[in-house]
Amino acid sequence: MQDEILLTPWRDCPMEDADTAAPQDEEKWDFVLVSNIHEVGSREEIKRKKFLDELSKKGFTIKKIEDKKLYYGVRAPKEIFQKYQWLLRNPDSRPQNPDNHQDVPVTTRIRIVNFILQNTTTPDLEKLPDLIKKKVFKAAFPLHEKEGVWENLNKNWARWRDIFHTQPIEDIRCYFGEKVALYFAWLGWYTCLLAIAALAGLVVFVAGITVFSSSQVSKEICEASTTIMCPLCDQKCPFWLLSDTCTYAKITHMIDNEGTVLFAMIMAIWATVFLELWKRKRATVVTNWDLYRWDEEEEELALELINNLQHEPQKYQHSYLRSTIVLLMVLVMIAVLIGITHALVIYRVVAMALFTQSQVEFLREQANTIAVMTGAVLHYITIVIMTKVNKQVALFLCDLEKPRTLSQHENNFTVKFFTFQFFTHFSSLIYIAFFLGRINGHPGNYVRIAGKWRLEECHPSGCITDLFIQMGIIMVLKQTISNVVEYLIPWVSHKVHKKPRCPKKRTMIVGEEEEVEDPCKNQWMSNYQLREVNVFSLFDEFLEMVIQYSFTTIFVAAFPLAPLLAFLNNLFEIRLDAIKMLQLSRRMVPRKANDIGIWLQVLEAIGTLAVIGNGLVIAITSDFIPMQVYKYMYSPCAMENSTRVDCSTGYINHSLSVFHIQDFEPHTKVPKMLPNFTTEEIKECRYRDYRNADDYSYTAQFWHIFAARLAFLILFEHVALCIKLIAAWYVPDVPKSVKNTFLYRKHSNLRRELSMMACSTEV
Repeated sequence: MQDEILLTPWRDCPMEDADTAAPQDEEKWDFVLVSNIHEVGSREEIKRKKFLDELSKKGFTIKKIEDKKLYYGVRAPKEIFQKYQWLLRNPDSRPQNPDNHQDVPVTTRIRIVNFILQNTTTPDLEKLPDLIKKKVFKAAFPLHEKEGVWENLNKNWARWRDIFHTQPIEDIRCYFGEKVALYFAWLGWYTCLLAIAALAGLVVFVAGITVFSSSQVSKEICEASTTIMCPLCDQKCPFWLLSDTCTYAKITHMIDNEGTVLFAMIMAIWATVFLELWKRKRATVVTNWDLYRWDEEEEELALELINNLQHEPQKYQHSYLRSTIVLLMVLVMIAVLIGITHALVIYRVVAMALFTQSQVEFLREQANTIAVMTGAVLHYITIVIMTKVNKQVALFLCDLEKPRTLSQHENNFTVKFFTFQFFTHFSSLIYIAFFLGRINGHPGNYVRIAGKWRLEECHPSGCITDLFIQMGIIMVLKQTISNVVEYLIPWVSHKVHKKPRCPKKRTMIVGEEEEVEDPCKNQWMSNYQLREVNVFSLFDEFLEMVIQYSFTTIFVAAFPLAPLLAFLNNLFEIRLDAIKMLQLSRRMVPRKANDIGIWLQVLEAIGTLAVIGNGLVIAITSDFIPMQVYKYMYSPCAMENSTRVDCSTGYINHSLSVFHIQDFEPHTKVPKMLPNFTTEEIKECRYRDYRNADDYSYTAQFWHIFAARLAFLILFEHVALCIKLIAAWYVPDVPKSVKNTFLYRKHSNLRRELSMMACSTEV
């Protein structure tokens, strides 16, 4: 056991990525500042000089290279890193000689230098972010080092051929820091466990395909060539035959079957097991890095003191008035997002009415499907637009709260932004799942928008196919278009800047020596031309995956292929992110971390929502409960004790109510006859609901189904939550190996203390 336990394990990273005093490292620079060439004596030039002077006073070495822009390489003095090591060592085992220090990894150097650069104040009380806003500097970034660890990562990680290989997490940590390494460790773990969920979803979907044409319900719809359905709109819409929707009914049953219930339960358990196993994985990883009990606040205070010995810590503050204002503004923003969902609903209603009255036969026949699909595309467009709006609103609200630390600011921003994004992504899905076809009234008394347009109705076989289509389109568009844009724009920009430029040749005078170009120049310029990164770069990657996780779990009962799509996407996402970070973007400033932060609480909340959401989908959206009620209370099996017939026989006829044509609203214009239907005048039509034919009140069967839905929902959620709690208890968060490591470490330290006390007593 070592005599000295460090909070930061300096020698865990390869030595080529550590700071040494070797002469060949004198030309290695911690950061590069880029500025436009300003006129001598201009305001920008004076401010730049003041900032660089402040860095010089702190002992920084500064190198200037001039091209079309000014490049300043900065290197911090070794005394800064010695102070950092000295302050953050275990005080019980701190050596008496402060000069006895180990080498500092480059990730730590960059992090310390970045903190000092961001917090160095000029005589005008301006910091680097202020100077960048005022165009004094264009950029500030650490350099990619295309050797050592970078070469290993580029060879073994950032290549498409390694798509099924494990990730070199240790190398990622040594180059990008612990926070990025934990993100990729979590993403890799999530993707591995997604394979199980994807396989289960695929089995359920394939099982649905095998019964594509054998469902009794589908057969009844396909054979209902004499069942006349009520018109889908008020003007020019004809009566239609139930058998016309045969294919739609088969697709619905392919999604909505008994396997869906089992799969929803499996996914509730999967979400819990995934998080519990991740907690164990995270505990093992950060223990190996010696960061399990790392204190972020202590490190921040140490950096503040290194930067300014006279620094006074900012106190924790809380304002009830400010919190109330923020809460009210969050509620207003949520109301706006729900209003956008209402606008999407209105679009679907109007589009449905227009398509059903179209002169084009295809549009008339497929009016509902086209309205659903175009509504889904429009929903995706609103997601893209509102994502930018939500980010700015969340930032504004975080500034109002005035959090004390960067991590606190990041946590507050994450909760607000994710909340806004959740409503942006899922409000429309919630409407389709739980309100579509249930608040539209009935023939003769429809609920209308602006007193004109009728709300949408569900297909006689159920609404779950609408939810399936909506989720499928959004997931496919979001994952494909987002990834293409994320990768293509930086790649094209990189290729454009990478084109070799012909250097200008100037006439040489006899006897004049050719000027040797500074070797740093090309490196600094090429790094500057890469895609800019900021504090949101890693946050955006996390957000994308957490939103995907929401799609994969919350409404998975309606879309069993969601885990498979997510799994395939993530296989490419890992390598795509690796290529972006290593080859197409500037180097991220490494950040230390021992967990994924507030995202873990967000994932746990999503797991709880998944239980509630899937329970509601099965109880309300699916036809599973009405069909079970029919089988056990109204079917031939229940009435005659017969086992020779399918117990679903007669379900469709039983689930359709009768409407008398003379009860239509006065302004409703409907044809008296069906096209190509040579029978006497139509006197009644059918619609999906459980109502009496005389006064259109709810039947007893409606209340039976309502009670069964409620009972199932309570039972499903309690059983699923109990299983989640049992799984969380059964799988410990911290492995025994981690606990034993700390046990032996404490034992060793205590024994060493006793030995030292005995030695001092003898003396």
